[in-house]
This record gives sequence, structure tokens and C-alpha cells, in this order.
Amino acid sequence: MQSSYNKYQACIDACLQCASVCNNCASSCTQEADIQKMARCIQLDMECAAVCYCAAHLMSLGSDWAKAMCDICADVCEACAEECGKHEAAHCKLCAQTCRKCAEACRKMAVAAKGN
Repeated sequence: MQSSYNKYQACIDACLQCASVCNNCASSCTQEADIQKMARCIQLDMECAAVCYCAAHLMSLGSDWAKAMCDICADVCEACAEECGKHEAAHCKLCAQTCRKCAEACRKMAVAAKGN
């Protein structure tokens, strides 16, 4: 029997990578000239990182709540990607791209978990 950690390794990795990139984006946004313009981006970055860490944690535990958290994670990642995509900064562009990849991985995980 394959452990949930191994079974969902790609999604766990995507979530941890996304959390790291979102944290970097939030921090970098605080250095932008017009920080008020970046407020929504910073907020979503922080929320996305928190949800990504939680999803990775629940998957690694084999929690019955992992599928539900990955559904939420995908939604938050998509919202973060949309907001970051509105900005020209390189850190925002990278964040948008990483969030889209994480959302895709979480959607795949949730579908795979549905079969169990």
C-alpha cells in the first residue's frame, strides 16, 4: 500500500513551492514604490501561502480533510494568480505562474482522492 505522502508527493511539492514563492512575492511587494497598489496582492500572497502549507501538511498526514483543503487551496491559488497577473513585477509574474501550477496539482489531487 502506497502512503499518502508518496501518493500525493507531486501535490505536496507544488504546495510547498507555491507557499515559498507567495511569501517571497508578499515580501517583495512591500518594497514596491506604491505599496497601496500592492495591498491586495500582499494579502492574497499571505493567504495562499498559509493555505498551501496547510494542504501540504494534511496530505502528508494522510488526513481525511486533505481533499477538501486541496479544493480550497486550488481556489485560493487561482485568485492569487489572477491578482499577481495584474502586476508587472517579476516576482508577481513568477507567483502567478507558480500559483497556476499549484492549483492544477491540487485539482488533480482532489480528483484522485475522490476515487479512494
